[in-house]
Amino acid sequence: MTTTVPAIGTRTAEGSTLQAVLLDMDGTLVDTEGFWWDVECEIFAGLGHTLDDSWRHVVVGGPMSRSAGFLIEATGADITLAELTVLLNEGFEDRIDRALPLMPGAARLLAELATHEIPTALVSASHRRIIDRVLDSLGPQYFALTVAGDEVARTKPHPDPYLLAAAGLGADPSRCAVVEDTATGVAAAEAAGCHVVAVPSVAPIAPAARRTVVDSLEVVDLAFLRALLN
Repeated sequence: MTTTVPAIGTRTAEGSTLQAVLLDMDGTLVDTEGFWWDVECEIFAGLGHTLDDSWRHVVVGGPMSRSAGFLIEATGADITLAELTVLLNEGFEDRIDRALPLMPGAARLLAELATHEIPTALVSASHRRIIDRVLDSLGPQYFALTVAGDEVARTKPHPDPYLLAAAGLGADPSRCAVVEDTATGVAAAEAAGCHVVAVPSVAPIAPAARRTVVDSLEVVDLAFLRALLN
């Protein structure tokens, strides 16, 4: 977890109750959810197994231990969880080294939050080694804090990562806006008591109380996020 955390008050701008913005990474800011599935398919093909496309909805958005464990059990592949985790991280790193496409609207939103000095955290179920590689392209200067999936005892869908991020920014979770792309991430943010914007990447997400669903990050700006808390 990064240690550069700015001191903030209870309000980030006159008339606003938004204290911080907490952002997921894969599928939310960077278009990488497909990368993970491609890597999983390639690894299991090498082990003699074909992954069912319907399993993609099961493994998306969660901790690697859950996703990898599910695929080992579903296929009966002769590989340990530890071995598979190494192969998944290495395969993903290879892909992001070749290309790392940002989601439409991501660069603009990060720049706007920085311009208005909105405390912002990156909260991901990916491991620290992956987050740090992605940050090189996203821009580490945009985040006062980052939380990785292998740095918390319980990652998404548990609220712990978002509670940790809010606490690190000195923010009340109920005054934080979270942007997520999966049901797993949405569940974590809502369990933490945050307001959520869902931008579904792989599987549909239904609107609900304290949850706004949009088709693209391009419609999300600071005014939009502040309005969530009004």
